[in-house]
Amino acid sequence: MPKVRTKDILDRFKLELISGEEGVNRPITMTDISRPGLELAGFFDYYPAERVQLLGKTELTFIQKLDPETRADRLERLCTDITPVIIVTRDMPVPDELIEASEREAVPVLRAKLKTTRFSSRLTNFLETKLAPTTAVHGVLIDIYGVGVLITGKSGVGKSETALELVKRGHRLVADDCVEIRQEDDDTLVGNSPELIEHLLEIRGLGIINVMTLFGAGAVRSYKKISLVINLELWDQTKQYDRLGLDEETMRIIDTSIPKLTVPVRPGRNLAVIIEVAAMNFRLKRMGVNAAEQFASRLSDVIEDGDHEDR
Repeated sequence: MPKVRTKDILDRFKLELISGEEGVNRPITMTDISRPGLELAGFFDYYPAERVQLLGKTELTFIQKLDPETRADRLERLCTDITPVIIVTRDMPVPDELIEASEREAVPVLRAKLKTTRFSSRLTNFLETKLAPTTAVHGVLIDIYGVGVLITGKSGVGKSETALELVKRGHRLVADDCVEIRQEDDDTLVGNSPELIEHLLEIRGLGIINVMTLFGAGAVRSYKKISLVINLELWDQTKQYDRLGLDEETMRIIDTSIPKLTVPVRPGRNLAVIIEVAAMNFRLKRMGVNAAEQFASRLSDVIEDGDHEDR
């Protein structure tokens, strides 16, 4: 099922439908937008017909200078069976030849009031968000001091209970159990909750609770950029855990690598506080303060001083 149809653009930007109403359900599969200047000049060798076609003041002024027969031919060639939509900007008059061709081929022609560059920018942002690669991860997403922390781990390890404690401490829940993630840029992952379970937490023994109803609108948010992954796992006596914080582990989601910490779980450990401090420490690292590296540097200095004294 297509993620975006022409009708979505029509509704989202409150555009005016001029012609080609039969094609308003055509799928839009690309985020790229085409301004067909060369095509209107007669060069159709590389015409990207599958893109949204945008006609601004430059294109429409050029069209008017063509003789009627050439104008009709060029505009008809713009309307193919895979062209999702042709949008005229600046509220400019739509050529009659385009209306006739679009009606024949069922290509929607819409009109926008905005200037071409501004509308192109807004439309590109909308399409990139809607058509971004997506996946779903089992876990909990929390906004802690502005850091999007994805808490993962096996079922029953205590992810939701930890999330509840974090919400009580003033942080904001984004998603519990299932986190929908989209890659908006090469290094940007944004997570949100499926609509069905938005603002809900499942706590074993209590059942489903509504975080927004219990703690208020300030305890939830709709989406958040994921900056850190914390994996909870049951304490393994045989496993060597990182005690200095010098090891840089990452988790790959779609095409993006996110810093990852592994936190062992056992009775007596306050996971909420540990995760809270991990988020604060992550913020410090982004500001250039790395406690583990500072300690390693001090340790090296002490060892070097000791060697000098021995000599």
